[in-house]
Amino acid sequence: MENFLIRLSCEAILFDMDGTLVDSTACVEAIWERWARKHGVDLPTLLQISHGRRTVDTIKDIAPHLNAESEAEALEAEGMTAREGIVAIDGAFQLLSRLKQHQWAVVTSASKSLAAARLECAGLPAPPHLITSGDVLCGKPDPEGYLKAADRLGVPCNRCVVVEDTPAGIRAGRGAGMTVLALTTTFAPEHLLGAPWVSDFTQVKFSIT
Repeated sequence: MENFLIRLSCEAILFDMDGTLVDSTACVEAIWERWARKHGVDLPTLLQISHGRRTVDTIKDIAPHLNAESEAEALEAEGMTAREGIVAIDGAFQLLSRLKQHQWAVVTSASKSLAAARLECAGLPAPPHLITSGDVLCGKPDPEGYLKAADRLGVPCNRCVVVEDTPAGIRAGRGAGMTVLALTTTFAPEHLLGAPWVSDFTQVKFSIT
């Protein structure tokens, strides 16, 4: 008999990528650690604000004296070749394999090329709809990306479930008027803004109507 912590009904699921579909935390934090050491930035402070946000926005906040665009490009190039420890979150492949193309999308703060590379590295299918850092004027916690995904799918916001792993992403989903489910892959439950949470996709049952 199947036992799920959470059961959710919706018309579409909108997934974040890093820390949600793809376990890339070790890889991402190693890249940031090297960058922080190079520029004399406090790593714990950096990691508190970086997860779930566009790289360029993080750099503007943590090191406003640097050229955020060029630094973000350099970090992007490093991310394209860094594959250490990247795997799919438990249950992600099985869930995505059951969904039809009009039932899901990925909304990520990564670039299109980096998102494609990490999903492929984790052995996950390419999403039918992919909203990336270059598709929005404002990154998470702004809801723009999730609103665009719902529009592309033709699904009302109140019939979408957002799956996220960071406070910035949770705020974005809520700002779009969507139900939010959190994963405890990056932050402990007490930092997930009161959102219902699971450890991975084996603990949630989606009913897509």
